[in-house]
Amino acid sequence: MRFLAGFALLLLGACGGGGGDAGGGPVDGGGGAGSLPPPASAPALKTTLAARTGVNNFPVGAAIDVSATSGTVAAILQKHFSSITAENAMKPDAIWPNAAGSSTQPAAAPNFTTADQLVAFANANNLQVRGHTLLWHQTAPTWFFAGDQSNTANYRLLVQQRLCQYIDTVMRHFNGQNVYAWDVVNEVASDTPNAANPYRTASPWYQAYAVSGAGRDYVLDAFHCAGQTRAAMGRNSGNLKLMLNDYNTELPGKRANVMAIVDDVINAGEPIDGVGHQFHLELGADVAQVTAALTAVEQRGLVNHVTELDVSIYADPGECFSARTIPPCLADFGANPTQAVLSQQALLYRALFTAFTRPSVQSITTWGVADNHTWLNGFPVNRTNRPLLFDIAGNPKWAFWTIVDSSITPP
Repeated sequence: MRFLAGFALLLLGACGGGGGDAGGGPVDGGGGAGSLPPPASAPALKTTLAARTGVNNFPVGAAIDVSATSGTVAAILQKHFSSITAENAMKPDAIWPNAAGSSTQPAAAPNFTTADQLVAFANANNLQVRGHTLLWHQTAPTWFFAGDQSNTANYRLLVQQRLCQYIDTVMRHFNGQNVYAWDVVNEVASDTPNAANPYRTASPWYQAYAVSGAGRDYVLDAFHCAGQTRAAMGRNSGNLKLMLNDYNTELPGKRANVMAIVDDVINAGEPIDGVGHQFHLELGADVAQVTAALTAVEQRGLVNHVTELDVSIYADPGECFSARTIPPCLADFGANPTQAVLSQQALLYRALFTAFTRPSVQSITTWGVADNHTWLNGFPVNRTNRPLLFDIAGNPKWAFWTIVDSSITPP
């Protein structure tokens, strides 16, 4: 695959939330010319996948912000989806930021206002919720790490206590709110393929713990504390999954790092239920390697979640993601991507959902709902992208139809 060196930069954009559309477009918003079935005839995606998997109310999700709780996008969610993920509202810097004007003190109390709006929308529409995320290096307020490091043991204990208190506070707040999984840790693996140390050592969590002992222990503590809170709430692995979430698991070298960390958690006896695969892909993605990522998790007896799926319509070379210019990134297709590109995307989506049809895959979430709101309009360069299943007008694309109807072949 092409998303190699430099693709680590993808993190902040994807998990940081989506941008709006890059510009205007035709009514079909890049859905493609040809004989698309009438939008009104589209079967509900959630019903199709529930029937295919044999799982009632199989979680078919989308990452959203509050703007998606009304209008056209809300209608798409209500018809086609059975789960939501908060783009940003459940991340630590949104829930419990630094106090105003301080880099060492937390706000007086957590702020769940925006997250609660999303959960209320989910509850009102019988949607499940994936909790995302309890810990991520990009959204870690500095108050977590404030303190005197000269007494190394006390400092580490202080950081550990803050971590566990935060996890407990957040999980308890959302208990009973249709939350079926938490991404306990997000993007903790090194981007160096087959690294001797598989952990992201630049993480402030890793560095804080490394002041006294092994930096990696913050991951073990996060799962330990999440497991303790889950048990205290009367929940278990059957109804609340504790997950490790990361990107580029379809690349063998990155996958080796992720699975080494998973093995550390398992060997430490901490409660981990599965791995979330972001699967931010592009045209030309190797579905065999996607399958290999799922299989690696299955071999540990764990479950798989597809957590942030999208498929860029650009097949960029690896150097695009470090240069972030055109070239080497491909030129903008503009508001009207070619039918050849949209058809290629559709057939890749079909192959991916075929690969996802396996018992270990227990939820599938796209990073966004429709093409009018995608972070890929700004990453790796500013240009029009159409990476999702619904066009900018909210109509099903060829990518949608190839998933729900095996008899359809895009032109």
